[in-house]
Amino acid sequence: MKLPPLKALPVFEAVARLNSFSLASEELAITQSAVSHQIKQLETYLGERLFWRSGRRVTLTDEGRQYFDAIGSALLQIERASEQLLGHEESRIRLSVFSSFAVRWLVPRLPELQRLHPQIDLSLEMTSENPVLSDRVADCFITIHKQSTAYSYEPLYVERLFPVCSQDYWQKICRELGREDADAERQEMSPEEVALFPLLSTHSIFDRPAGDWEVWYRSVERSIPATARVQHFSHMLLALEAARFHQGIALTNDYMLSTRKDSEDFVRLPCPAVMTGDEFYFAWKTSRRQERGIQLIRRWLVDEAILGGLRAGDPAGTDGV
Repeated sequence: MKLPPLKALPVFEAVARLNSFSLASEELAITQSAVSHQIKQLETYLGERLFWRSGRRVTLTDEGRQYFDAIGSALLQIERASEQLLGHEESRIRLSVFSSFAVRWLVPRLPELQRLHPQIDLSLEMTSENPVLSDRVADCFITIHKQSTAYSYEPLYVERLFPVCSQDYWQKICRELGREDADAERQEMSPEEVALFPLLSTHSIFDRPAGDWEVWYRSVERSIPATARVQHFSHMLLALEAARFHQGIALTNDYMLSTRKDSEDFVRLPCPAVMTGDEFYFAWKTSRRQERGIQLIRRWLVDEAILGGLRAGDPAGTDGV
């Protein structure tokens, strides 16, 4: 078996992860010259430059990035295998997750995860965009794109948007539309009636102003009326907060209202929902499929998605990879 200088591999991993020779030397408790020596030895063995150096900061070359993706995963597997053999139960897992999903759905459920699996040390990496699937970013991901063949994907939720407003604002809508009887919530609002009130729009859903409301109106074979008042927000969390404070009607999805106690502050309007075309997946590198911590997180997320109504199925019945 022909192997590279093994002592150099943890040094390479630390420099690549931290983008710094000095930070790597501090983490590994060795001198910076020792770090440089190990990297030079590895580059000589491979015959490739692994880093570009600019002052105190270093960045991976294309070859270095490719090597890091493979080496980082391999070192993690060695660490996990050693911990299991030593009887160390703790699993340190980094999960990259969308900010709205994290804040409104995942974080409120974490106490239950800690109760069921106290050996898991979960670190959340929040992102506003679809994450790059790489060990350099996290161990596993919540993503909406099956963009890498090196990863496995477990579906959690197919997104749909529906109009909501606050309880107080719903009373205002009923008064202005003359719907003050007990059956008001069952009388469907027309698209024209919806447009009589401020439309709170989230730019990030379709990456264009009023894109969410354009898609919703198109789904009911209408266009946004020229008289409609549209208020723009960069993120669904902001639009939903504006709705909670009685500022108009927002489009939101199931997971935004499935956990928090303040979900009771909102009324789902008697209107159709529209599918966005996005499907949320839990993703993990296929080569790491045997890691117990990742599989515990996967099963727990699927169970919670089923119990919370995001996904159909029976809890604790998803043992496949």
